[in-house]
Amino acid sequence: MSLPVRVRGSVVVPDAELQWRFSRSSGPGGQHVNTSDTQVELRFDIAASAALPQVWKERALERLAGRLVDEGVLVVRASEHRSQWRNREAAAVRLGALLSDAVAPPPRARRATRPSRGVVERRLTDKKRRADVKRGRSGRFD
Repeated sequence: MSLPVRVRGSVVVPDAELQWRFSRSSGPGGQHVNTSDTQVELRFDIAASAALPQVWKERALERLAGRLVDEGVLVVRASEHRSQWRNREAAAVRLGALLSDAVAPPPRARRATRPSRGVVERRLTDKKRRADVKRGRSGRFD
């Protein structure tokens, strides 16, 4: 019925786990806006999903905690297009992007490094040279 919502790799959210709701969009549109339900609301229950691996579920629930409603339900709305079909596509793409970012593995930890002795010495000599230039601009010479 609609485009598949691809999360990452070969993981796809089945249509059975998506809930679609349609309503009238706000904004300009003339007579068309009063007669058609073009705004799309796409709901996906992350907590009850069988499509996502358990690790991804936990990661998504933690990272999307501010956006979730009703204990684990992610809601995405789209109303930027005049046609319901294009709004459905936009909502599906947006949901896929949100889930893809949420289930991405955490970045590798940064390994602390120290600047080399040569870099430190060059920085200090440049600072000394710059200070001498600025001191030379003033009227006094020490």
